[in-house]
Amino acid sequence: MTTNLRKFLSLTTALAMTSSAVAYAEPSAELIEAAKKEGMLTTIALPHDWCGYGAVIDGFKKKYPEITVNELNPDAGSADEVEAVKANKDNKGPQAPDVVDVGLAFGPQMKAEGLLQPYKVSTWDEIPDTIKDAEGYWYGDYYGVMSMIVNKDLVKNTPADWADLMKPEYSGQVALAGDPRASNQAILGVLAAGLASGAKAGKEAGEAGLKYFAELNKAGNFVPVIGKSGTLAQGSTPIVVAWDYNALSWKDTLAGNPPVEVIVPASGVLAGVYVQGISAYAPHPNAAKLWMEYLYSDEGQTAWLAGYCHPARFNAMSKAGKIPQALLDKLPPAASYEKAYFPTLEEVDANKAAVTAGWDSVVGANVQ
Repeated sequence: MTTNLRKFLSLTTALAMTSSAVAYAEPSAELIEAAKKEGMLTTIALPHDWCGYGAVIDGFKKKYPEITVNELNPDAGSADEVEAVKANKDNKGPQAPDVVDVGLAFGPQMKAEGLLQPYKVSTWDEIPDTIKDAEGYWYGDYYGVMSMIVNKDLVKNTPADWADLMKPEYSGQVALAGDPRASNQAILGVLAAGLASGAKAGKEAGEAGLKYFAELNKAGNFVPVIGKSGTLAQGSTPIVVAWDYNALSWKDTLAGNPPVEVIVPASGVLAGVYVQGISAYAPHPNAAKLWMEYLYSDEGQTAWLAGYCHPARFNAMSKAGKIPQALLDKLPPAASYEKAYFPTLEEVDANKAAVTAGWDSVVGANVQ
């Protein structure tokens, strides 16, 4: 187990023991009433098969039927979310996002640009300090590890590691689950490949990852198509590098048609944290706060776990006996996570800068 992972897990365990009183808090009646009066919540970039968001959204609707959930561009990336907030600063209509769910590096960026407003949910103390802004502008929601999902109808031999993807047998088969110039998932997919080469997390691993994908592209193995469950099933992207929770969700959705296999690579096991935030220009700020309360409640956190994501409050809830064993049994073996590396915010930022700036010049593949 890596030092970073030990720190993450020990911190969440410590928080679990010190914040039980906060964990049971509920949103105030005043907040609920104010949110109901607004009558709408506008989300963005929340595919229903990402982290169990379909069930999460349905759960919120069921609990607060007076609030309409307006879903914008489910397939958008983190950078698209940032731009949507910027573009709608003066717009109080349905195209203005109230909330965002972005990669870790984008939280501080949005805070620095004045795009977020602070809010601390009732279960704030059970969110590890390492993955939240002390002032409440952004806070970690869930994490997973980078994996590979393989269409077994088209790929005879399942790759076991990043180096395997260079083999001629994988010609025209390997894709990222996003545009590495804008998608946090794809940006960190490049970092994972760099880590597998032995490079240090941050700029060094980002540059190593770019070199890796340049070689993969030159070999004809890389496909410049955004990988999804549909492209995987159709065969245009038989191998997709994606978060484990997305890959496992796609596997459930495809239900054996085609048969797929999900593996965590033997090296370069990268853990990635996403964060929530409320737009500084949210047309429905109270509904946004109520949404956050729901996401960080036991019900919301459990719904994410059902979507194969490890929620921010995972350790605290586990210690309190709040997680159904059936959900734990569906998760990948604990051994898959033992080598997981949790990059620091500085390392994530340095990698993001290297990848977004260098992809076109180093790799030269227009992913879309």
